[in-house]
Amino acid sequence: MSCVHGMVVSVRTIAAGEFKQRCLRLLDEVGASGEPIVITKRGRAVAQLTPVSPERHEDWRGAMRGQGDIRGDVVAPAVEPDEWHALR
Repeated sequence: MSCVHGMVVSVRTIAAGEFKQRCLRLLDEVGASGEPIVITKRGRAVAQLTPVSPERHEDWRGAMRGQGDIRGDVVAPAVEPDEWHALR
């Protein structure tokens, strides 16, 4: 049992020997259910099998919208051509 946000939650536990025998099936179960499994050795918790957080495939276009200002002409040169040293 563990405490989450003040509530007692029952967590599934499994002995290390049984985990060893059923490892691949347990991985599938945790991936499908999202529920963690605590692995014990001699009755003491030694590891926890938890699902990986799902990858976020958000559309990044427009993520910075409203975060900056355009000041002046963005197409015009920053300085006049007669001020460029490379053109002299």
